[in-house]
Amino acid sequence: MKVLKFGGTSVGSADSIRTLLEILKRETTVGENPVVVLSAMSGVTNLLSAMAEDASKGQRFSHHLAELENRHFEVIKSLLDIQRQNPVFTRLKIFFNELEDLLQGILSLGELTPRTRDLVLSYGERCSAFMISKIADQYFPGDAVFADASELIKTDSNFGQARVNNELTELLIRDFYQQHKGKLIFVTGFIASNEEGRISTLGRGGSDYTAAIFGSALNAKEIEIWTDVNGMMTADPRIVKKAFPLKELSYTEAMELSYFGAKVIYPPTMIPAFLKKIPIVIRNTFEPDFEGTVIRHDCRESDLAIKGISSINEISVINLLGSGMVGKAGFSGRLFSLLAREQINVILITQSSSEHSITFAIHPADADKALKLIEQEFELELEARKLERPEVEDNLSVLAIVGENMKETPGISGKLFHALGRNGINVRAIAQGSSEYNISVIISRNDLAKALNAVHDAFYTNHKINLNIFCLGTGNIGSTLFRQIQGHREFLQLQNGVVINVVGISNSRKMVFKEGGIALDSWRETLEQEGEPADLSTFVARMKEMNLPNAIFVDNTASIKPISAYEEVFKSNISVVTCNKIGNSSSYRQYKNFKELSQLYGVDFYYETNVGAGLPIVRTLKDLMVSGDRVVRIEAILSGTISYIFNNFKGDLTFHDVVKEAQEKGYTEPDPRDDLSGTDFMRKMLILARDAGYQLEPSDVEIQSMLPQACLDAATVEDFYKELQNNNAFFENLKKEAADKGKVLRYIGMLGEGKVSISLQMVDETHPFYMLSGSDNIISFTTERYKERPLVVKGPGAGAEVTAAGVFADIVNVGANYPNYF
Repeated sequence: MKVLKFGGTSVGSADSIRTLLEILKRETTVGENPVVVLSAMSGVTNLLSAMAEDASKGQRFSHHLAELENRHFEVIKSLLDIQRQNPVFTRLKIFFNELEDLLQGILSLGELTPRTRDLVLSYGERCSAFMISKIADQYFPGDAVFADASELIKTDSNFGQARVNNELTELLIRDFYQQHKGKLIFVTGFIASNEEGRISTLGRGGSDYTAAIFGSALNAKEIEIWTDVNGMMTADPRIVKKAFPLKELSYTEAMELSYFGAKVIYPPTMIPAFLKKIPIVIRNTFEPDFEGTVIRHDCRESDLAIKGISSINEISVINLLGSGMVGKAGFSGRLFSLLAREQINVILITQSSSEHSITFAIHPADADKALKLIEQEFELELEARKLERPEVEDNLSVLAIVGENMKETPGISGKLFHALGRNGINVRAIAQGSSEYNISVIISRNDLAKALNAVHDAFYTNHKINLNIFCLGTGNIGSTLFRQIQGHREFLQLQNGVVINVVGISNSRKMVFKEGGIALDSWRETLEQEGEPADLSTFVARMKEMNLPNAIFVDNTASIKPISAYEEVFKSNISVVTCNKIGNSSSYRQYKNFKELSQLYGVDFYYETNVGAGLPIVRTLKDLMVSGDRVVRIEAILSGTISYIFNNFKGDLTFHDVVKEAQEKGYTEPDPRDDLSGTDFMRKMLILARDAGYQLEPSDVEIQSMLPQACLDAATVEDFYKELQNNNAFFENLKKEAADKGKVLRYIGMLGEGKVSISLQMVDETHPFYMLSGSDNIISFTTERYKERPLVVKGPGAGAEVTAAGVFADIVNVGANYPNYF
């Protein structure tokens, strides 16, 4: 025999009740009739509570009462044949009249006692169970029986949270079951009565508790909790979209998860089942074919390091500290006995090993009361300054990871705190029991959603990492990056276990945000149709407000404006990926500040494309330095633009024509002089020199310009091209001189002995830079280890495709620093 409990959403409408009856039909065809425990219709308990509160304050409640009647009567009209309706209407009307009289009494007295509240709330379950039993009698003629649990479950007089007299209750339930054996029994959940027959309630999750009490009394084969989710989830699916249902849990794991906020099932529910080792199955009324989650004592071994992540959304923390606690036997007992006497539930406790402080978490509604009690109890210690005045911190949450596999498994705590730390989530307090089934942390309530997602990513290896990126710039590089991310989405997810969500996009005109991710096959339309006016400070503020885990700020511009936001971004614990060279090539102080901030706040600062577009130059230098090597000399051609120009400046082509062609192919900056003046090259060499350990300023770099001054001074880009034509003879002379000597023109940067210079040189075929083609960049590292034969990196160094690919690689490499990536 089974006990089936259906929650509020399962009985909340005519459609859901039809589904419930279909489930019962299936059950009755494969075994004996189950006992069915029913909650009030969804929202009814809250409605009853609101009516009682309104009445106690002298406010009207008739409109709520009318709403309550209508909900039940509409269901009856939908599901019962007309000839069966009147007796049910009559009985329900009696219930509603009793409720109205009761509320009128509360209104007259202006008082709402716990006992009266329990009586008011009882009408939700009584109406629901009676109504559904009569509807079921139409589907199962002669088999449906209504049972008022207040006549069968006996409790003490602790109204609102009554304790069950198990011995008497089991006798009454067994006797009732024997009288109606073979029938389909519909039981009111949540309610009971004391020895005097006064209605009491079983507290939060009381209908689940009713099911467990009946299951235990009747030695049920199984207790099924039918709700609106597919079982116990790895985390709250409303917050963690990647949460998934668990197949099995032990009683201990389920108790821990439910205690820390998993609302699918409540801790007292499991105690009767736990004592008799009865399995509890969590099923979804609206997906009845899904197997759900089984909670049992003989849970099989699992490959999961943890079974779930749970949370309590809102708590307050009280900190008590002072020398009067050190070595004082019984102090903690005195404190917590005081709180227990006043029915203040302590959620979490942590104490310093020096015994100088105790921190404990309670529900916010109890904070003021607890504070006053402590000040009264420890008045002498406070006066003598052996204790500091207790402090209350609000707007906090508890996050807990739970699982029996945590026991004696190294690295669980490390993974938890790494996931939190990487996302800038400050842990206020930590608690772990010696059983090692639970590690709980107190964090800011504002960080809870981010924390749950980050920790879920860290522990569930089949769902490794979600990167949430905010992109500035939609030009050649930005738009190419979006296309590359879209094209490689499936590969990244399958091969590397990473999903890149572009959640924010901005250009100079508009910006748009979508927490679930912007569709990259239609980002232009989304930006144009849904975008708001662009503003950098607003963009950064919105990014911080969204507070998403694993966030990355991507700067795909060549503008100085975004650089001013980097510091705030780092301080918000958001990584920065940039192809914008301006930030790292301005003052050394700014460069150092960015480096220090990224380290201080535990985030990444990647700028590979600052130097060689998609070539691994910055990373190669970093690896050399980290491994203890020392740079002796660096020689480089780090301008794909200039490389392309001089590789193609031959034959009859003029310098003007080659530069124009390079710009048309997208190799140059919007103003080609940024490349040809050596400014862009200077920035790259300066960044390399700084990464190599030299504290250089832009003014320290010696640049030999390849352009006549008139070209540099031109007012516009169009005027610049005119000056190139006017100075054609200058460039032709350079080309002829190099050709006459059997050499080629190369614009080469040099770092040596702490000095950087860039100059136009003529090199012959013996030089490693002689054989270049297209827009290739080349860099030669001469180090202590690579002294005889320098380390050479060579490849395309310009163009939107390779630059976007470099930015893409940096984004993915940020993800590599999160737990369980790759």
